[in-house]
Amino acid sequence: MRLRVAGWDADSWREGAFPAHSDKFLAQPVPLPPAPQRPAGVGGAAPPAAGSPGAAPRRGGERRRRKAGAGPPLPAAMEPGEPEELVWGQPEGRALGGWGLLEVAVASGVAAWATWATLLMPGFRRVPLRLQVPYVPSSPQQVANMLALLRGRSGKTVDLGSGDGRIVVEAYKQGLRPAVGYELNPWLRHLSNYRAWKAGCHGEVSFLKKDLWKVNLSDCYNVIVFLAPSVKPPLAAKLLAELPDEARVVAGRFPFPSWTPTSTHGQGLDQVWAYDMKEVRRAAQSHAEGSPV
Repeated sequence: MRLRVAGWDADSWREGAFPAHSDKFLAQPVPLPPAPQRPAGVGGAAPPAAGSPGAAPRRGGERRRRKAGAGPPLPAAMEPGEPEELVWGQPEGRALGGWGLLEVAVASGVAAWATWATLLMPGFRRVPLRLQVPYVPSSPQQVANMLALLRGRSGKTVDLGSGDGRIVVEAYKQGLRPAVGYELNPWLRHLSNYRAWKAGCHGEVSFLKKDLWKVNLSDCYNVIVFLAPSVKPPLAAKLLAELPDEARVVAGRFPFPSWTPTSTHGQGLDQVWAYDMKEVRRAAQSHAEGSPV
C-alpha cells in the first residue's frame, strides 16, 4: 500500500505549500486496488498456489518460520545446518590439565636437546665431559675490557674456544696479528668465518678445528680464555708448561683461582683479569720453595 500524509497533496508538495501545523502530519494508509491476476502458466493452466503439492519452495520460508516462533533464532552470520565456530587453542569443553602441561614440558625438553645435539654438540664428542665448555657469547663490554688489557701488545694472539669469532675479529682490528681461534663446533666456525667476511678480514684471521687441550701454545704471546671455572685448574697447568715468559693470558668471567692477576679491568660480569706468565712462574716458584718438603 502507499502512504499519504494528511493535510497536503502532491500538488502542494510540488508548489512548496505545506500546512502550517507540521505536527498534524500523520501517515495514513491508503488502500491500493487489487493486484492483477498472474498470467496463466504454460498451456493455459494457472501456476500452483504456494503451499500446494507441486509448488516450488518459497525462499526465506525457513527464516520466516523461525521468526514466527518455530524454533530458536539463528545467529546473524549462520545458516541452518552450519556448525558452530570453535575458538582456536581451546579444547571442546576442557581446559589444559596436568597431562597437557606434561606434554608441553616434554616437547620443550626434546626441542632443547635437539638444538644442542645439532648445533652445539658436534666436535665435543671426543672431549672428556669434564673438559667440555658450553658456548656462551661474550658481551660487547667484555670484549672491550679484554682488548683494553691487550692494548699496545703484539705477537700471535689465540682465543681458546673462540665460539662465534667476535673476539678474534676485534683483536685483529686492534692490530693483534696473527689472530687465531680454536673451535671444534663446525656451526660456530661457519658463523665465525661469516663474521670475518662481514668485517672485511676474511682470510686474514683463522678459525681452526683443533682441540685446545692438544694444540701447542709455545708460540703464542696473547692468550684469551673465556671458559668455565671447572676447566681453569687443568688449563693453568697447560699454560704454565707451554707459554713463553713474555706471554700474557686474559681471562674473562672467571679468574684463575691459583694465580695472582697482574691487572684487572671492569666490574661484575664484565670484569677481566690479565696474567703475565713471567710473574706467574715467579710466584709459583716462590710458593714451591716455601712449601715444606
